[in-house]
Amino acid sequence: MGGIALLARAAGYTVTGSDASVYPPMSSQLEAAGIELMEGYLPEHLQPAPDWVVVGNALSRGNAAVEYLLNTGIPYTSGPQWLAEHVLRDKWVLAVSGTHGKTTTSSLLAWILEYAGMSPGFLIGGVPANFGLSARTGRSDFFVVEADEYDTAFFDKRSKFVHYRPRTLTINNMEFDHADIFEDIAAIQRQFHHLVRCVPGDGLIVHPQGLPAVDQTLAMGCWTPCASFGFGEDGDWLVHMAAADGSAFYVRHDDKPALEVNWSCYGRHNVENAVAAMAAAYHVGVVPGIAAQALAEFSGVARRLELLGCVGGIEVYDDFAHHPTAIATTLQALRARGGGGRLIALIEPRSNTMREGRHRDQLAASTADADYVYWFQPTGVDWSMESLVSVNPSAAQLLGSIDEMVSQVAINALPEDKIVIMSNGSFGGVHQKLLAKLEADAKNNV
Repeated sequence: MGGIALLARAAGYTVTGSDASVYPPMSSQLEAAGIELMEGYLPEHLQPAPDWVVVGNALSRGNAAVEYLLNTGIPYTSGPQWLAEHVLRDKWVLAVSGTHGKTTTSSLLAWILEYAGMSPGFLIGGVPANFGLSARTGRSDFFVVEADEYDTAFFDKRSKFVHYRPRTLTINNMEFDHADIFEDIAAIQRQFHHLVRCVPGDGLIVHPQGLPAVDQTLAMGCWTPCASFGFGEDGDWLVHMAAADGSAFYVRHDDKPALEVNWSCYGRHNVENAVAAMAAAYHVGVVPGIAAQALAEFSGVARRLELLGCVGGIEVYDDFAHHPTAIATTLQALRARGGGGRLIALIEPRSNTMREGRHRDQLAASTADADYVYWFQPTGVDWSMESLVSVNPSAAQLLGSIDEMVSQVAINALPEDKIVIMSNGSFGGVHQKLLAKLEADAKNNV
């Protein structure tokens, strides 16, 4: 929604917006664009009546602003519908979908096209460091959009991505998530198949090789050429690690000699994201050699294994992981980097699926690569997380206070430790509080 606000502002509209708990990096972007932010959802925010209201999917019937909107008859639409009608209609849309890696792959794809001189527009659910903003209109016919399977709005329960009508579609992966709107993986597959039905016959679908959930979805009916990617010897885009941590890898396409890629990212999952982006970019004319050069200059994405700071030899990272698979791949990536010190994870189960406990049986195992885990139990979680501590494969502790967590971590952290904070929300500001505590302790110990 913040990215859509930026696109509307760039199109010349006066834009204001309401949200709860607005925080950086999106709040900083909006303020810099001259967009007024209002805390909470109040009818007064719609007075005087705007020409149009774009409603996000966080709002439901019973919300005071929604009820006022409906009662007064102010015109309204959803974010995806507004985007489709006002931005994407005449564009070559390159959509990136999947349970994991959408933001990073979208950022990689947009940067590859930018590096190749295509000046794409984009709408991404994070802030790519190469651009410094999450959305722009661009100066070409190409538009990269992060395509989310979550529902559109309280009045439109289809997945957001069915509005985008991509010509190039990437499906990174597919797992069960969003338990608040999907009953099971089959329900998610049906929505993805609605998306597959929208891709034209002269388009392209990029997907991982041999992933059952994706294969089953395509088997429901596919009218578009496909390009597969993956490790091993099967697929159209084949990848092999050149470095254990993924900072270098080889990619081969169309039986051509393997191309080596060296870049600043790491982790097997990011290598897969990169190859998916290369395959999608190839569909619009970017040859692998140029894509590899672009990857070498890719600077990462805010909140995706982002190094926030290093204090006294202690590295603190921020990551958006909020699903067992994402937690596991993030920790595996940090572990593969090697070096001395321990790997310490701070995890907030913030997503609706996590809060309902639908992944509780997989959570503890997902932290196997960590040396120590601090689990945070926020209010509103429907199950006790005590069981995670007892079955955790590494040492673990459950805390219900951010300040206590900061204190415990700061006391126990040692030089060369890597601390990764994982949440899809603000996590009570633990990132800044921990860095401030470590810096204060470092000064006091001088």
